[in-house]
Amino acid sequence: MKEVYLYHKIENGSARCQNCSHYCVIPPGRRGICGVRKNVDGKLYALNYGKAVALEIDPVEKKPLFHFLPGTKTLSVATAGCNFSCANCQNWNISQYPKTHEDVPGKNLSPEQIVKTAQEFKLPSISYTYVEPTIFSEYALDTMKLARQNGIKNIWVSNGFMSAESQKMIIPYLDANNIDIKSFSDDFYQKNCGGRLAPVLDTAVEMKKAGVWVEITTLIIPTLNDDEDNLSAIAEFIAQKMGKETPWHVTRFSGAISWKLQNIPDTSSNTIRNAYNIGRQYGLRHVYSGNIPELGLENTACPRCGELCIERIGYDIRNLDKKGKCPKCGLDLDIIQL
Repeated sequence: MKEVYLYHKIENGSARCQNCSHYCVIPPGRRGICGVRKNVDGKLYALNYGKAVALEIDPVEKKPLFHFLPGTKTLSVATAGCNFSCANCQNWNISQYPKTHEDVPGKNLSPEQIVKTAQEFKLPSISYTYVEPTIFSEYALDTMKLARQNGIKNIWVSNGFMSAESQKMIIPYLDANNIDIKSFSDDFYQKNCGGRLAPVLDTAVEMKKAGVWVEITTLIIPTLNDDEDNLSAIAEFIAQKMGKETPWHVTRFSGAISWKLQNIPDTSSNTIRNAYNIGRQYGLRHVYSGNIPELGLENTACPRCGELCIERIGYDIRNLDKKGKCPKCGLDLDIIQL
């Protein structure tokens, strides 16, 4: 256990966690919504510190990040727990585990060991992913500081439900973040995720303002968030508040691998293509499909002349110009490279 960085003591021995936008008030002996922060005698502890449930080498495109260090590998790390309870979760066996079990699983792995592993495999980045990294922010932050000292970039894959306090703590060491905007409906967030929309939007805007490279992902779930008004609202928000250069990934849902939505059919190709078209109608320069390669909408084309600039086949990329520009007209493609 490690005493958490963001909390304060209140009456009757309770503690108010300041790590995410739930701002849980946790009585002695109890845990917060995430399942991994426990009040022990009036002090709040992270039960998942140093307990990695996953350490994998992934293509950075898998995060998905298409415009940040394209074509490179990243070291992915996660602990158990999550501050959401999304019915569509694909990693529910680790994200929800601490909410129904006393133990918190994981292999003891220090921040120093994580950074050393990235160095051994000559990886340019470490990704805090698979579950919401905010719930292991102490572990992540200690690792991120060491990574930064050693010239390694830091990536989050996040639901965006951070507190203002955790944003301030994490942003100075964060280089890129793929943030889910799951819907533009607060009702969807409350019923499907156990959260709220506004803090997610605030996080996305603050990250972008601070110079973190941000890409947005929307998993499109039939009957829940696939209507045109909802998709248009997300596209408009990205265009107006994030910038039209911000990539938007519109991703296919698969009920078979979800936690509680096995009865909902997979997203159709037409729905994904429609979402892609909506993004382009709002002027977004880079819109991509996800989990549906047959559409051919995972490539990067020049927003000005239409030239194919980056071809993606699975997680392999081709034709990437080292300067990140269109080879035909020279337009900057909003790509961050090593």
